[in-house]
Amino acid sequence: MSNTFLLEKAQRFLTVLRHCQVLGLQVHDASPQGLTLRLPYSPQIVGDPESGVIHGGAITTLMDTTCGISTVCVLAEFEVCPTLDLRIDYMHPAEPNKDVFGFAECYRVTPNIIFTRGYAYQDDPAQPIAHVVGTFMRMGKGTTAGKPRKPDIQGVGA
Repeated sequence: MSNTFLLEKAQRFLTVLRHCQVLGLQVHDASPQGLTLRLPYSPQIVGDPESGVIHGGAITTLMDTTCGISTVCVLAEFEVCPTLDLRIDYMHPAEPNKDVFGFAECYRVTPNIIFTRGYAYQDDPAQPIAHVVGTFMRMGKGTTAGKPRKPDIQGVGA
């Protein structure tokens, strides 16, 4: 898949997520190596009005979304892949008045689970604000919300 094609897929995915539209999330880059989203700084995402520091919930949303949409960089066809588990380790607060970038890659893809990892940063990816690892359940191509596919594991009911 070309980077342009992946970028377009990621942008289409992002446009259907209302909370991401409200936050102003944008696709910055997409390639087979991973996905980078941008969270623009705005007064609406400030957690501490005195310091101007971004609320941790906005960074959590950025990283969950980045990890989730990074699945389009490795899957041949679109699949609904809800978050199973997400862990974020915050290293330091984001600096006020600066955009935050989130990068994520899928480092293992199984028939049922996709494993992701990444980081949030501002000016320098080598100085991350946070590290993230996440797992996402593969629901299968063509799945719609409310109609998941049957599990592949015998004895586990749907």
